[in-house]
Amino acid sequence: MQIRTNKNQMITLPEGSTGKDLAEKLHLTDPSQALAMKVDGQLVDLSTPLHDQQEVLFLSFADKEGEEIFWHTSAHVLAQAILRLYPQAKPTIGPPIDKGFYYDFADLQISDEDLVSIENEIEAILKENYISERHLLPTKKEALHRFKNNPYKQEIIKDLPEGEPITAYSQGEFFDLCRGPHLPNLGKIKAFKLLKVSGAYWRGDSTREMLTRIYGISYPDRKQLKEYITFLEEAKKRDHKILGPKLGLFSLMPQAPGMPFIHPKGMIVWNRLLHFWRELHVKAGYQEMKTPQILSQDLWETSGHWSHYRENMYAFSIEDRHYAIKPMNCPGTMLYYKSTLHSYRDLPLRLAEIGHVHRHEASGALSGLFRVRSFHQDDAHLFTKRDDITREVLSIFVLVEEIYQTFHLPYRFELSTRPKESMGTDEDWAFTTQSLKEALDAYGAPYQINEGDGAFYGPKIDIHIRDVLHRSWQCGTIQLDMSLPEKFALEYTDSDGQMKRPILIHRAIFGSVERFFGILIEHFAGRFPLWISPNPIRVITIADRHIAYAREVQEIIKQAGFLVDIDDSHESINKKIRNAQLQQINYMLTLGDKEMEERSISLRTREGTQLRVTLDQFLAMIAKEQQERALTSPFNGS
Repeated sequence: MQIRTNKNQMITLPEGSTGKDLAEKLHLTDPSQALAMKVDGQLVDLSTPLHDQQEVLFLSFADKEGEEIFWHTSAHVLAQAILRLYPQAKPTIGPPIDKGFYYDFADLQISDEDLVSIENEIEAILKENYISERHLLPTKKEALHRFKNNPYKQEIIKDLPEGEPITAYSQGEFFDLCRGPHLPNLGKIKAFKLLKVSGAYWRGDSTREMLTRIYGISYPDRKQLKEYITFLEEAKKRDHKILGPKLGLFSLMPQAPGMPFIHPKGMIVWNRLLHFWRELHVKAGYQEMKTPQILSQDLWETSGHWSHYRENMYAFSIEDRHYAIKPMNCPGTMLYYKSTLHSYRDLPLRLAEIGHVHRHEASGALSGLFRVRSFHQDDAHLFTKRDDITREVLSIFVLVEEIYQTFHLPYRFELSTRPKESMGTDEDWAFTTQSLKEALDAYGAPYQINEGDGAFYGPKIDIHIRDVLHRSWQCGTIQLDMSLPEKFALEYTDSDGQMKRPILIHRAIFGSVERFFGILIEHFAGRFPLWISPNPIRVITIADRHIAYAREVQEIIKQAGFLVDIDDSHESINKKIRNAQLQQINYMLTLGDKEMEERSISLRTREGTQLRVTLDQFLAMIAKEQQERALTSPFNGS
């Protein structure tokens, strides 16, 4: 029989051959290669028999789907080890995640200290190099009987649609409910590390049982694991949940879970970010507005949030009327638009808002500034004519570029198209999707298409940034909306005198200001560039006789528009410098007899450069550094 492969080759194989036979013929035997395959577009195991004229695409660890299969099989290895060591434990679910996998267990009480012994058992299982075998369970009754001692698996089985095939996988003595596919054998897994133990509610429901969750990571190569462990160590050093409080930027308190306190030093960074944001938006023709935080139930019913988002909203009653704290800014902006008559000459109307919103997130999902209940969105709503969509989206790309490149954050685009459940006509969807494609093509950056992943009300572009550790963060979004203008009956008078419906573009770049702040803390490891630094300059005295000159220098720097403090304590000069370095002070100006006599300063940068310069030279250099929003000091390397 003839099989077409990845490289459009035609390969001849004997009848009855499997994907494994084809992989071996093509010498795809490296642990990272041929993890599973797509046969005529369907994802299957390598053990699947092939038929004449089929097209086979092999998945490697470099492919997202291949990576997920690798990690999902690894989760089964973890579960197998747990049952060998703790036979009373009940496995529930074990999915792959963005980096690695986890498995949740009932009736299991362990801590991080137990992970070493579990890893040792995993090593033994991997050496046994079991083959992954797929099993078809023909009926729900048989599947329920097979898992009669595990109520969690039974619950999953009962929830499966009638008639859907039920499959399980085995490796040695271990047998688990699973859709698959799996690795052909466990020998593909060459490096395995358990990361931590935590708690998790069954199916994420806080009213259900608390389970024990074990996180892990695995690779087809030991070098990859070593690199990932190094990455984790670096990420830990940059953890904003540690650095933020340590540097006096923010805190989280039990009296307001998920609602950050931004400290005075954090507000310096915050305000500099928003000043930058406002400067760019004024230049781009936006008008800033502010909508109320509390709005009545009837508004949320009109927008659809009351029926679709009510469980995530904070709602209450006043004087027999129901209200909710806004979880998003859009409906308030719709009321503003509707309060005035508009003509085609008013469009595009670009309205921006740093809106303070509240959303109820499960307590277990909260994470520093990355996942909160109270946050600020740098929202914008653009009301535009249909023919102006592409041009307006291109103008948003210009803002995206200016903002992200200022922080040296590379970014990429994903275009999400019409989902199965959607509103609007085929013509509207075709037109709006094509408008976004035209903007992306005109901008010239590569982009990924996510078929069927758009919002129910319109297609969207998601923008993912990459930090210094190469982690991806989805911050920006551009969404076309045909729903809210319809729900709120928004109109404008066109040039022909006819009343028409505007197209609404939702847009954010920071996304959540709090989250973006957290990303920057980790991106810069707390070492903020001068223009947003909460601790830019410190004057350090060698002795008390230098204090008067230090205050004079401080005042001159203040008058030049820079934040500056003095350390005139009786600590040693080395201790003072060390304290300043720990607080990530950009510039330390040491003043002694020689500096006082010459009316100069002894300059030390945060990176360790030392030189003596005049105060005028210093101010001229940092003025240029601040104006250019530079990320590095001009003195380094001098």
